[in-house]
Amino acid sequence: MQARNRNNCHSAAALAAFLALLAPFASHALEHDLDDAHVLTPITAAAASLSTLPSLPKTSISDIAVSLKASKPARADDEYHEKDLWGRIRSGYAIPDLNSELVTRHTTWLSTRPDHIASTSARASLYLFYVVSELEKRGMPTELALLPFIESGFNPQALSRANAAGMWQFVPGTGRDFNLKQDAFKDERRGVMESTDAALTYLQRLNDMFGDWQLALAAYNWGEGSVQRAVARNRAAGKPTDFESLSPLMPTETREYVPKLQAMKNIIGNPSQYRVSLPIIDNTPYFTAVDKTSDIDMTIAAQLAELSIDEFKALNPQFKRPVITGDEQTKILLPKENADKFHLNLAQWGKELSTWTVHKITSAKENISSLASRFHTTPDVIRQANNLPQRSLLKAGSTILVPKIATGTYTDIAPEVADNATVAFEPERTVSKSGYKRAGANAGSKSGPVSLVKARVSRDSIKTRNRKKSN
Repeated sequence: MQARNRNNCHSAAALAAFLALLAPFASHALEHDLDDAHVLTPITAAAASLSTLPSLPKTSISDIAVSLKASKPARADDEYHEKDLWGRIRSGYAIPDLNSELVTRHTTWLSTRPDHIASTSARASLYLFYVVSELEKRGMPTELALLPFIESGFNPQALSRANAAGMWQFVPGTGRDFNLKQDAFKDERRGVMESTDAALTYLQRLNDMFGDWQLALAAYNWGEGSVQRAVARNRAAGKPTDFESLSPLMPTETREYVPKLQAMKNIIGNPSQYRVSLPIIDNTPYFTAVDKTSDIDMTIAAQLAELSIDEFKALNPQFKRPVITGDEQTKILLPKENADKFHLNLAQWGKELSTWTVHKITSAKENISSLASRFHTTPDVIRQANNLPQRSLLKAGSTILVPKIATGTYTDIAPEVADNATVAFEPERTVSKSGYKRAGANAGSKSGPVSLVKARVSRDSIKTRNRKKSN
């Protein structure tokens, strides 16, 4: 019996020694597999029109490593812990629940609108995996991934009345504070990766400032200064400074902002309780980032990736013009399998990737019609490429896109040109039957009177008319 026990002890010791030797390699293999899943940033699947990516295979060594690391916290980016992305989000809830009449009202509103949940979830399926992954990397509560449902319905093209843009709804000034480029060629407030990084950085800063995620969310909507003043006011009055205690001081939108997120959190957390059927979103990467080596037309990029232009724009909404400019840091996002097609088709392309160049307006004599004739195109093409309304005149100093009129004679649009390009225009003045031009109010006046300005008449015509009168 003792001999058998000794043999068992020796066997156990040998196994432990073997596993100890194996552990560093197993751990490295596991981390390598998980890091590969984030190569050039992923996103969730489940858009019906596009294929999802398969799960990465796990080796037996990885399984051993998992058992050896069981006593340690799980990796934040272990996206394969849950098969369904909703489950992954639930497992990372960390913000204290809010219970109020407003929460109940918004939860009821959402639960009785399955079409709304379905449509917003379909949009979210392209971006949600990436957002959750980035939250976990930062150790942030995963219910924050639901915030774009409240902000924009996960629509990166959303634009509010306050000029807040993108799925995280950055106003221009706050966007610039977080290094989101906004120029004539792109608006990174709409970019999936750029805006997500900025939003999470901002939310982290607000949480550090207030030490409370609910107040951080209120500040994200209302402004940090406004929340700071509300906190100071309640503190001076000897009142609590939690969200519910401060909500009477908040505007209606902010007062309902956190309850709306809590309502979404409630439904995602327990859909069956609210008789909601959530569409399945696979817990796998949806997109990958591809390096852009030179200027490329959006239509050509979509063609090379074998995507429709709408599918391409859904992942690359920050690009405002038909050509994608920028240096080697500019990337485009594509579904993984389409990225492979893009590289294969690009190698066989053999033609120019961009059909556009820039032209700077130096004189008021240059109008859209004359430019269209000069660059062998139509006025409508120039207007569409530069987002110019009908009956508008370009101002001197504007830098606009025009078609290339010869192949092989143009270089890429310089990054400094793209960064500093501006397009300015004014309404075109129309001539009435009475011979007068109708002009808008003065630029410096918001509601100045409409004036009538006599149309210009050449001196020769004036002389001819005077001679007729004298006869």
